[in-house]
Amino acid sequence: MTPNLLRDRLADRIQQVETRLRAACQRAGRARGEVTLVAVTKTVPVEVAALALELGVLDLGENRPQELWSKAAALPPSVRWHAIGHLQRNKIERTLPLAHLIHSVDSLRLLSALDAESAGREKPLDVLLEVNASQEASKHGFAPAEVPLLGSPLRSLRHVRVRGLMTMAAPEEDPECCRPTFAALRRLRDQLRDAVGPPHDWSHLSMGMSGDFEVAVEEGSTFVRLGTVLFEGLA
Repeated sequence: MTPNLLRDRLADRIQQVETRLRAACQRAGRARGEVTLVAVTKTVPVEVAALALELGVLDLGENRPQELWSKAAALPPSVRWHAIGHLQRNKIERTLPLAHLIHSVDSLRLLSALDAESAGREKPLDVLLEVNASQEASKHGFAPAEVPLLGSPLRSLRHVRVRGLMTMAAPEEDPECCRPTFAALRRLRDQLRDAVGPPHDWSHLSMGMSGDFEVAVEEGSTFVRLGTVLFEGLA
């Protein structure tokens, strides 16, 4: 595929996603600006990720810290990097200076380690708590029953600001089947917002991937994490 054809195809896909996002926001009575498209560049060559940036997608997500490190070194500093995969504690030190937002804080142990590592930062570290809202054994995250009990540990944080929650729905043929998972995450976020105040602000829900992002937007998502629908066949 020639560079021009690659760029044209990616531009078409971004436009198609934008059209779908605008329609989902309209159905939900929301402004398009309330939802951020995070282009997931997992397995995507840096040259293709750079094209997404040229086409106006400034928020890029990586599952593996090592991939985030290497792409961040190759791409302009204007990229807003989202760490969306499981983060091991031995990867924290190198990841924090690069990450605009960490979506995948899945345990109190990791939360404590992030708080300690962030002590010397000029501003709080922004994170989302990952919740296994679909309750699948293969997934990371806090169990839904644990979430209402997090108030005390969250109030003890000094250098981390929780901005909301993140989840992945179980794969479904019909995206409507994902709606209960997304609605459950929204309710959990609202519970924590009522129970735990500043500096945590609870403004975000990171939910919705290529197969179900429109339903997620209708249920209140503020970050959709899209890879396949943008990059499949282009890598």
